[in-house]
Amino acid sequence: RYRLPTEAQWEYAARAGSTTALANGHLAETGCDMDTNLNAMGWYCGNADSKTHQVAQKQPNAWGLFDMHGNVWEWCSDWYDSYPDISVTDPGGPSSGSSRVLRGGGRGSHAQNCRSAVRYNYSPGNRSYYIGLRLSRTP
Repeated sequence: RYRLPTEAQWEYAARAGSTTALANGHLAETGCDMDTNLNAMGWYCGNADSKTHQVAQKQPNAWGLFDMHGNVWEWCSDWYDSYPDISVTDPGGPSSGSSRVLRGGGRGSHAQNCRSAVRYNYSPGNRSYYIGLRLSRTP
């Protein structure tokens, strides 16, 4: 069975065991200037030349997943809401809403918006050239 990942599943996969801003280390830049770590793993405003790129042109994370940082924002199954003020393990979003969570940053995003922890929201009825999806498989 295939489905969109939850927001927590997406971040877990993007981090691939890391605790840094990117799966391969820290982020030195916040805007469109060249960031060595992000350049190695993803497409953003500093290197994408205003184009969406084919998957797997950059390095994968430690778990072999490509393009978790940049290129296109990715849909998550969770409805968007602000985070609670307490720490929660494997949180789930609200049961309904008007927008869903996007993760990963896109080819036009500033470097800071491609961090593993960054989240955005968008109406599921809208489409855009900078939004895509990644399916997760459940047994």
